[in-house]
Amino acid sequence: MEVHAHLIILGLHQDARLRNLVVNVYSKCRCFGYARKLLDESPEPDLISWSALISGYSQSGEIADSTRIFDAIPRRTVVSWNALLNCYVQRDSFGEAVELFQDMIVSQTQPNEFTLSTMINACTGLEDGRQGRKIHGYLIKLGYDLDLFSANALVDIYAKCGSIDDAERAFREIPERSIVSWSAMIGGMAQHGHGRLALQMFNEMLKEGVAPNHITLVSVLCACNHAGLVTDAKRYFSSMEELFSVQPMEEHYACMIDILGRAGKLDEAMELVNTMPYEANAAVWGALLGAARIHKNVDLGSKAAEMLINLEPEKSGTHILLANIYASAGMWDGVAKIRKVMKDSNVKKEPGMSWMEIKDKVHTFIVGDRSHPRGKEIYAKLEELSEPLRKAGYVPMVETDLHDVEEREKAKLLYHHSEKLAVAFGLIATPPGAPIRVKKNLRICLDCHTAIKLVSKIASREIIVRDINRFHHFRDGLCSCGDYW
Repeated sequence: MEVHAHLIILGLHQDARLRNLVVNVYSKCRCFGYARKLLDESPEPDLISWSALISGYSQSGEIADSTRIFDAIPRRTVVSWNALLNCYVQRDSFGEAVELFQDMIVSQTQPNEFTLSTMINACTGLEDGRQGRKIHGYLIKLGYDLDLFSANALVDIYAKCGSIDDAERAFREIPERSIVSWSAMIGGMAQHGHGRLALQMFNEMLKEGVAPNHITLVSVLCACNHAGLVTDAKRYFSSMEELFSVQPMEEHYACMIDILGRAGKLDEAMELVNTMPYEANAAVWGALLGAARIHKNVDLGSKAAEMLINLEPEKSGTHILLANIYASAGMWDGVAKIRKVMKDSNVKKEPGMSWMEIKDKVHTFIVGDRSHPRGKEIYAKLEELSEPLRKAGYVPMVETDLHDVEEREKAKLLYHHSEKLAVAFGLIATPPGAPIRVKKNLRICLDCHTAIKLVSKIASREIIVRDINRFHHFRDGLCSCGDYW
């Protein structure tokens, strides 16, 4: 303020460059009243001043003020659009950033490299592969080069949205790949069930002289896990510190325990739990509970569930998994007990939900949902598939349904699960031969996994389901997870 006063005394306060510097200082110091007054008193405030004020509001957290300032700018250029876009992305308002970018394009303002880098970050936050592909298209069309950070983000977007081939193409276009680049690609391949390819890429990374960090090695162990490569996982886990100077952390132990548990090596898994230098957390007990479900081990399931409920009492998934273990063992008294505990503790089961995006519109489904505008066609398609599925060997896994109803009703509920409804909709709403992409908020159920495998062969479609754990690429009656569900 003293310097500003001297500028006024010396008659320099109308100098545009100095005025912009003062506005910038006031904005960064959150003296927005002074900054705005200076702008209002300026005969022709330029975009640098406006952008400085927008950035100041952004850094202080009041987004609405940033938007009002933006709306007040008489002639917007790419600089002013970038200022507000960056404001939205910094505050994790990714959806608003995408909408603003679309308005920018409609206004015929050409984006620059900063715009597109900002939008890649927005698409990463939204995990929006469709928008990410559009932004990538703009970059190519306008001849811009991606900075390393944005290039890595683009790899991550494609991988998280089910386009692993696009992710690898984007990865190969990066001239000087960092450890972040490699980790994103290896992790993406692991999530898509390409465990052996992920390990091949890890070896390629080592040959190029790039040293792995703890995140890379988590991805490597996940790759082994998804591919059922127990021996490889043991080798990588035991040599982490010696070969790569990375001390195993909680995430690495959780991965290794999950690998051993899934492979049926329950004693080894428990030995690792008892000897690791960390107290077992929710990830460890969750891995053991999952292993107990796979191998129908009631004792281990009960212990793991007890520990998980103590750590995360509000999560319904633990109760549901334990109930599944009891049901698979025919222990219906145990199932009833779990139901009572959930009711008494007011633990609500998270409803399964699946969704897919077609022509810029998101279509959402829940079990037995008939509210969709094309609901009759969806159920007609399911009915049409029932006979081919039966002939292909599909038998409803009624033992996995925990509703207290007759088996016929259980079979009906299973057949109308959200992911089956989404796949049926995909079959009627997309061109023949086009891949069907579905997202689910929970783990895909075993019955749906079996049915969708068969549908992929019956309908000659690739069906990609992303559940809470991984991607499942169903093609010609097989799944990329190798049924390592």
